[in-house]
Amino acid sequence: MLDFLAENNLCGQAILRIVSCGNAIIAELLRLSEFIPAVFRLKDRADQQKYGDIIFDFSYFKGPELWESKLEAKPELQDLDEEFRENNIEIVTRFYLAFQSVHKYIVDLNRYLEDLNEGVYIQQTIETVLLNEDGKQLLCEALYLYGVMLLVIDQKIEGEVRERMLVSYYRYSAARSSADSNMDDICKLLRSTGYSSQPGAKRPPNYPESYFQRVPINESFISMVIGRLRSDDIYNQVSAYPLPEHRSTALANQAAMLYVILYFDPSILHTHQAKMREIVDKYFPDNWVISIYMGITVNLADAWEPYKAAKTALNNTLDLANVREQASRYATASERVHAQVQQFLKEGYLREEMVLDNIPRLLNCLRDCNVAIRWLMLHTADAACDPNNKRLRQIKDQILTDSRYNPKILFQFLLDTAQFEFILKEMFKQMLSEKQAKWEHYKKEGSERMTELADVFSGVKPLTRVEKNENLQAWFREISKQILSLNYDDSTAAGRKTVQLIQALEEVQEFHQLESNLQVCQFLADTRKFLHQMIRTINIKEEVLITMHIAGDLSFAWQLIDSFTSIMQESIRVNPSMVTKLRATFLKLASALDLPLLRINQANSPDLLSVSQYYSGELVSYVRKVLQIIPESMFTSLLKIIKLQTHDIIEVPTRLDKDKLRDYAQLGPRYQVAKLTHAISIFTEGILMMKTTLVGIIKVDPKQLLEDGIRKELVKRVAFALHRGLIFNPRAKPSELMPKLKELGATMDGFHRSFEYIQDYVNIYALKIWQEEVSRIINYNVEQECNNFLRTKIQDWQSMYQSTHIPIPKFTPVDESVTFIGRLCREILRITDPKMTCHIDQLNTWYDMKTHQEVTSSRLFSEIQTTLGTFGLNGLDRLLCFMIVKELQVGQMQILRQQIANELNYSCRFDSKHLAAALENLNKALLADIEAHYQDPSLPYPKEDNTLLYEITAYLEAAGIHNPLNKIYITTKRLPYFPVVNFLFLIAQLPKLQYNKNLGMVCRKPADPVDWPPLVLGLLTLLKQFHSRYTEQFLALIGQFIRSTVEQCTSQKVPEMPADVVGALLFLEDYVRYTKLPRRVAEAHVPNFIFDEFRTVL
Repeated sequence: MLDFLAENNLCGQAILRIVSCGNAIIAELLRLSEFIPAVFRLKDRADQQKYGDIIFDFSYFKGPELWESKLEAKPELQDLDEEFRENNIEIVTRFYLAFQSVHKYIVDLNRYLEDLNEGVYIQQTIETVLLNEDGKQLLCEALYLYGVMLLVIDQKIEGEVRERMLVSYYRYSAARSSADSNMDDICKLLRSTGYSSQPGAKRPPNYPESYFQRVPINESFISMVIGRLRSDDIYNQVSAYPLPEHRSTALANQAAMLYVILYFDPSILHTHQAKMREIVDKYFPDNWVISIYMGITVNLADAWEPYKAAKTALNNTLDLANVREQASRYATASERVHAQVQQFLKEGYLREEMVLDNIPRLLNCLRDCNVAIRWLMLHTADAACDPNNKRLRQIKDQILTDSRYNPKILFQFLLDTAQFEFILKEMFKQMLSEKQAKWEHYKKEGSERMTELADVFSGVKPLTRVEKNENLQAWFREISKQILSLNYDDSTAAGRKTVQLIQALEEVQEFHQLESNLQVCQFLADTRKFLHQMIRTINIKEEVLITMHIAGDLSFAWQLIDSFTSIMQESIRVNPSMVTKLRATFLKLASALDLPLLRINQANSPDLLSVSQYYSGELVSYVRKVLQIIPESMFTSLLKIIKLQTHDIIEVPTRLDKDKLRDYAQLGPRYQVAKLTHAISIFTEGILMMKTTLVGIIKVDPKQLLEDGIRKELVKRVAFALHRGLIFNPRAKPSELMPKLKELGATMDGFHRSFEYIQDYVNIYALKIWQEEVSRIINYNVEQECNNFLRTKIQDWQSMYQSTHIPIPKFTPVDESVTFIGRLCREILRITDPKMTCHIDQLNTWYDMKTHQEVTSSRLFSEIQTTLGTFGLNGLDRLLCFMIVKELQVGQMQILRQQIANELNYSCRFDSKHLAAALENLNKALLADIEAHYQDPSLPYPKEDNTLLYEITAYLEAAGIHNPLNKIYITTKRLPYFPVVNFLFLIAQLPKLQYNKNLGMVCRKPADPVDWPPLVLGLLTLLKQFHSRYTEQFLALIGQFIRSTVEQCTSQKVPEMPADVVGALLFLEDYVRYTKLPRRVAEAHVPNFIFDEFRTVL
């Protein structure tokens, strides 16, 4: 019969594809469960108030028209709904596709079963497939995986959240209207079950069987599968566990499948006493906490509580006497085998000969270790015990007492076992790869020894006192030939023949009295040794590695291992070289990946990469989490070093008196610094001992791990310092801005200096890391702050600045701003508010209108540059751009943007003069080329897809080589009378101002405040957003106003210049100055003698 999994066996390939798809779906569900948008949970009050009217559960389907009409009645709700759609449609669609694939999976499985029954696959029926070894496994897995999917969905994605997502998809997606959409079926399958994964939550009645029966499945198929699982060892695991007490571990995977599949036929759980007794006696006589898939654990004492037959059958296992017996048995076993393993791990104990002579003993020890670890880890796990259930608590306490449970000892046991297993596997792989070469070498050596002995007995070779003996000569020649004729490929025959040859060599020594000649004896002994080595070598078989792999399975601890994290971290902190032992444990955990990937690989599915990347990524994240203790400890030591260097150690002057030498030596503090620095380098050494390791399909480079860990810790601490350092009290007089910036500057400088100090001891590029990470923190916070002004928000998973390995922490907002950069910006806007302050342009300083005291000046921006660097100033500038578009304080913000540009430009010229010069020249050259293109369109110009202009702008803005006043912030429509409105607005403001010879235009009455520079810059920016024609009309109106008013004045006897005209003239003067236009632009509307003379009249 054709192999069931052969490529041309359609029946086998169809079910293999279904099972492969099932494993991929579960991985996708687990991956997505980490990306549920918080808003769908409607947990906090703010979300409920804001989104409660646009996020619906399935009650929506009772009357969709009613709900939609409610939405249409309120334009602001419609707007919010549209914004919500834009921000969430992508992730909601991804969830919907995952839900759809679950439904498609069970439809495909049902169709496959129908095809089998209808004879579509020639000569194949459900019965014949179940008789085939692979077919039996795949059919059982197909049903089991469907059950696991449903359980995973309910555990990871709450029922209410699923409903809200499905309704949102239904409302927002165009696909729902297509004829082939099976939205109704998906909603029926995945509607809320009432189950909650929160601890202490009550289990809904008939759960999960009613959930499992939402899509009907062929009943005879279910009962056949349960029959197979009850009676057979479908994976032939018992052969890897010959001891009867290991049987429940051997069948553990099958037991998990049976547990899930029984929910498809709950009558067995309820009423079939005999069947349940048989199941419990076979699978659960000594265990009741099981792992059902990738570490999802279940306690049968709790899970089978509602089912009479199951509960009764399990009572024997859960009898306290049995619990006590099992706990004591595993405690004793673990102590015994742990001692054995520690003996094996002693340096030089596991040698090749010792391993080859003791394979069964070593394998038995390995099995005992793994079985004991499995039982103890599962049955003492917190995850499997509901603290509110008195009986479960009692059983667990009993186990903890009788097994003398100590998590540190159990963890050490796991570490040693993993190390032992790792060394054995590596030795076996090495021996397997060298097996044939070594065998041939021993054969050659043995044969040559015999040929030499034959020559000795020929009497030709001069060996002392050996008489010629032709019989022995011929015999040894024959033996030599026999040894050469041994065939490596026929290992059984070769083994038998080798044993006979050894016996023959022993006999010849006895019968021919060859003992008297020591040299002949030595030759015979050597040959026997080589033949023994050949037997040993031929016994190195692949099966040993397979048995080790089966016995060493740690997939049950995929989630439980997390409970040992703190123990791992503590042991690394005390002894950094522990990392090498942990490496073996992580590799042991990686074996869990075989479970979901085996079928995907067999089916040659394209999902192989994404699924293995997901699980490998999860494992690598866990490795990072454990090893993060190293950077954390390093930073703790670093903080002490900073403190010593800044506060305790005095700088040594260039010249000092010899009697002061002792004072400056400061041996105590310097010894402390040296000791701490040594501790840091020891930590580094610890992580680098780990060697590059392949975890799943991801290569883990310890140097990269260390650098990422250091970055993560740096980001955590810097982000916290920025968050905490920039919180302001808006009522404080004077403002807390400058003191807080100075304080934060000192903190940042401390980080920077210590980081620089450490780089050589850790072998990293500290300055590069510092700049990259600080810029990432600031850019991310600016991005999050700007989300307030955007309709389509940038989510964390879309952000180019956020990272999964080195995440930037998010903090709860303390006021209307989302982040520290928003608070800083709003504080600057508050203290430079034009209603309260007056900006004197020549001094770049703001003064309080009432007290005339200085409020702040351009020094503020130098301080921000010192504290937050160029990234901080640039981010502040970007945020102001967004605010200008949204808010009305345009003039004030433009002054701030100008100040920021000045500071950036100054520091760029000072710190990187070559960059500044290169950017300025490139900018001029580009502008010249673009102007030339507009003069003559045949000349070149950057094309649509060329990003040059876009990229150079970012550089120019970061270097302050730009004029904020020339920026176009918004696209505008044509507005008639716009220049007139602006002109009238300006004329209305002029009476509130007066001219001062020293200060220019200042506010007339503090009670009615107007500040001149923001007024001029605000109007200028506003007009810049429209066609230049509007500006010309606006200037013409001012010119007309000045000319007509001046003409009226000159008719008086003593002509004097009205205040409004002075204001209008000064506006024109400032307008020309700010825009850097030639004066003739203003002179086109006002005669130049008025400009020249008006100050003399005042």
